[in-house]
Amino acid sequence: MITDDLPQLVRRLPATSASWADEADVVIIGAGAAGLMAAIPLLEAGRRVTMITKADPGDGSTAWAQGGLAAVLDRSDSLTEHADDTVTAGAGLCQPGPVEELVTAAPDAIRRLVSLGAQFDRAPDGSYALGLEGGHHRRRIVHAGGDASGAEVARTLVEAVRQRSATLTIHDQSIVTDLLVDSGAVVGVRMINTAGRVGGILAPAVVLATGGIGQAWEDTTNPATATGDGLALALRAGAILRDVEFVQFHPTVLAIPEQHRRPGGRGVLVSEAVRGEGARLVDRDGRPVMAGLHPLGDLAPRDVVASAIHAHLMASGDDHVLLDGTGFGPAVWQEHFPSILALCRDHGVDPISAPIPVRPAEHYACGGVLATLDGQTSLPGLYAVGEVTSTGVQGANRLASNSLTEAVIAGERVGHRLLAGPPHDAPSLPRPPHDPAVPTAATPGVITTDARTDIVAAISRGAGVLRDEHGLALLLKTLGGLEPASGPSGHISPADVEATNLHTVGVLVAAAAAQRQESRGCHRRADFPHPAPNRPHHCLVGLGTDSLHVWATTKESR
Repeated sequence: MITDDLPQLVRRLPATSASWADEADVVIIGAGAAGLMAAIPLLEAGRRVTMITKADPGDGSTAWAQGGLAAVLDRSDSLTEHADDTVTAGAGLCQPGPVEELVTAAPDAIRRLVSLGAQFDRAPDGSYALGLEGGHHRRRIVHAGGDASGAEVARTLVEAVRQRSATLTIHDQSIVTDLLVDSGAVVGVRMINTAGRVGGILAPAVVLATGGIGQAWEDTTNPATATGDGLALALRAGAILRDVEFVQFHPTVLAIPEQHRRPGGRGVLVSEAVRGEGARLVDRDGRPVMAGLHPLGDLAPRDVVASAIHAHLMASGDDHVLLDGTGFGPAVWQEHFPSILALCRDHGVDPISAPIPVRPAEHYACGGVLATLDGQTSLPGLYAVGEVTSTGVQGANRLASNSLTEAVIAGERVGHRLLAGPPHDAPSLPRPPHDPAVPTAATPGVITTDARTDIVAAISRGAGVLRDEHGLALLLKTLGGLEPASGPSGHISPADVEATNLHTVGVLVAAAAAQRQESRGCHRRADFPHPAPNRPHHCLVGLGTDSLHVWATTKESR
């Protein structure tokens, strides 16, 4: 197996001299739903909170979320059904405990957002106007502005944080280069801003809320900030990562011609709610793409639909299929999907009168830093919430609209946990494959931004919707062939940090995908097209003292 002798591919950024220093009670890296929600209880209690974000608070994946938040709010629905749909979508790798915690806490999470000022869409009788999405057997998706749910959540949380900002320091337009570790515990961060100023912040607790990894692929729904920073930071510090091979590709993203794509751009997502209202996936001859492939048809879980579209494109030679919602009429598009309608029209497609050309694109990282639902990781002092984590909720494939729900719940829970007890409490999670007192293996040097295009192209080829051993081996070889620069201390730029982190993402996904010799959830292998016959297992990744380690553990192990 190609992971038996992994070279030392992970890059360790050169230490840079800080020109300023500060202290905080808690440092939160990222300012999306999970990070903002974590800050609120801490600020209410008067804790000194420092937030570090590459853009502005509220920017990032949260603001672009169309689908909404999944929660049981209708009497005809039940927590058991929500849990069952989550576990089914997760293809055998969800952890029952965290799933139960999520679905139980979800209704209160919606009420908490409303108490903070969120305005969700209502039916004429005043109840929530609940939507239906892929993998759900009931209408349980809470929306705002039709398809602007994430924007409403971001607006609400940014305003809530601003109202409690007396003890808040925000460093925007900045990126964390590394976590500071002392005696096996995280004790702060080193960061750099776009002006090149390097600073250090000491804190007994650091919360990763950095979002996803989508910019590692040429086609993605993720914003420009999603460069896998949290995975790279946690790995270099010595934390355990889990199931990073499970990268969800959203099946319906507007097919933008190659000549119109922009590096670092994001695709136009066409929410599953469009199919929930009756739009159909068809080929160029009008034949239904999902016919006979799944009992839920066009509303099958995302991994099933994305895989079916990919197979159809490979067989037909086409570069897209069609999502036909022309039967809706103008009113449904304008009232329920105004953002999607406007974005499609901006790209020359009018969904009212013509089907939308769509294809799969990278959308969500189901794996990540191993953590509990209240943010504890395998490394004392380090906490993680939101898409950067693997909590056991998402399994091998995320159920639609569970992500924003998880971000809100986990964010608030980690905030309360940090108020309740010592920040260095360590959960019973798998330990790193090294003595915390011994430095972990990583090759010194930075991958400069000049290599970014080649990195992204290699990951897109080798770790897309469908993988195989040859493609994964070639990906690792390509990434290993990129020589790190070893320039003078202090010459690293934020763009170089992102390129280095994207390189690390490619190594992690390729190594884990090579180890998992089966097809399960959103990890599909052409050379192993079926799930393994033995019990489902998790794939753990960590840095040892000599190399990157990849190993399997049973599903029951946390």
